[in-house]
Amino acid sequence: MNRLFILLLFLFISIVNTKAQKGAEVGAWMGSSFYFGDLNNLYRLTEPGLSSGLLFRYNVNSRLSPQCQINYSRLRANDANSSNLFDQNRNLSFYSDVFEITPAIAFNFIPYIHGNDDTNFSPYVVTGISLFYHDPKTKRLGHIEHLQSNGTEGQIVGQEYSRISGGWLLGLGTKVKINYRWSINVDLSSRITWTDYLDDVSTVYPNFSTLRTTRGNNAVLLSDPSLNLGGDIPANRSGTQRGDGNDKDIFMSFGISLVYYFGGLECPQISRFNE
Repeated sequence: MNRLFILLLFLFISIVNTKAQKGAEVGAWMGSSFYFGDLNNLYRLTEPGLSSGLLFRYNVNSRLSPQCQINYSRLRANDANSSNLFDQNRNLSFYSDVFEITPAIAFNFIPYIHGNDDTNFSPYVVTGISLFYHDPKTKRLGHIEHLQSNGTEGQIVGQEYSRISGGWLLGLGTKVKINYRWSINVDLSSRITWTDYLDDVSTVYPNFSTLRTTRGNNAVLLSDPSLNLGGDIPANRSGTQRGDGNDKDIFMSFGISLVYYFGGLECPQISRFNE
């Protein structure tokens, strides 16, 4: 408890004692996205997707900056790429285009002052929330299938999981100055989401007879494309494990931003000569 108090006190003093240099920054970034969940429970990094976005930041002072990003991320995973036999037999796959907005606040560990040659870089941390839209899909027989509307885990028609969700945003990065106005930011951010259905997988296989009646045979095939490799997997998997509902899904992004500063610049001191 005492350590936490000392840490908070240190952050408060650091913020209060910083030089005020208010000003807005706008940037664009591009990089890669990674998904971790039921279809990637071994934390593989072999299926990255494209990720990009726009950054809007306002510098309250040289340390503290509220910010917001508008992002796009392609998430994907395939059981065929897993080294786990259960995953391979399950034979599920998905991809999803995620559209996201992230209100957050950034804290510079080193005071970063535009126009000051003594502050060429600063590592920083970011914390906030992520609000996003996702729509998990897969390809079957060359056709794109939207998984949420097929109720692959037996969801009642009209009571499917929401495609709008959110999560906690945690990130860290480094900003490096190019000149007075421009900087490069390198950033790694994670979203601990509030949903377990980024990948359309969470709990158990549904009652296939009921699913066939309410959604059709195509929904059954999307729910269970399992491979019976050894003959020891029951043909009817209703009620058996499909995913792990105890853990929420996570996705991350790694990107490089080019950022432009619109605020005022700190002028260099002018040397004075004694007459």
